[in-house]
Amino acid sequence: MASVVNGSPAPLNYRVVADHDDFLLIDKSPGANLHRNQRGRSLLDQLADDFPAHRLLLVHRLDDVTSGLLLLAKHSAAAAELAEQFRSRAVQKFYLAIADGKPRKKQGLIVGDLEKSRGGSYKLSRRTDNPSRTRFISASVVAGQRLYLLRPETGKTHQLRVVLSSLGVPILGDRRYGGADSDRAYLHAWALCFRYGGQDFRFQCAPTYGIRFQSPAVNEALRHWHEPWQLPWPGAAAQNTL
Repeated sequence: MASVVNGSPAPLNYRVVADHDDFLLIDKSPGANLHRNQRGRSLLDQLADDFPAHRLLLVHRLDDVTSGLLLLAKHSAAAAELAEQFRSRAVQKFYLAIADGKPRKKQGLIVGDLEKSRGGSYKLSRRTDNPSRTRFISASVVAGQRLYLLRPETGKTHQLRVVLSSLGVPILGDRRYGGADSDRAYLHAWALCFRYGGQDFRFQCAPTYGIRFQSPAVNEALRHWHEPWQLPWPGAAAQNTL
């Protein structure tokens, strides 16, 4: 069974970005499900067929609706080293999102616990017992619509989707959190920086799915943000949006 994007079947597509001896980095298509759940076949099944010489292991995850950079280890030792980097927050992750409307703030640091809500959704809380942390900046791309560059410092379930919804600007196409209907959910894992085997790696992968990601204004913003790890990120003082 194929994965689904906004009610339509989506193939389990991906593109290889880097094929290292110890890891595989792919550009995942939006809607491709990592696990079978009730869909019969997953992206991991497809990758197992395409790379039979390796037992590919996830070291982090992307929501089904999210496209972009997904890192998999080719053996258990690499998986342990890379997974530890994600757990210790040594990996830098940068995402792109598009949303309609005017946000409560155009840049900043959002800190707060993510609490379970109804139907598998989450909500941002004022509590900070085990908080999510997200830095973000944004730029206007068309009237009434902004592009967001997000830098999550934690890896909570649905974190970025909840953060933008809490700002009053749910991601375009993200039906779960109130986003307007569109050809896809506009969330993309754009850049990934990590250290492995004593070497620093930096990867970027521009979004290829979604008409809104292809606009000249978005391309101009990406040129301006072309090395996101070098940007002066906001948020010296932690703030909750609620």
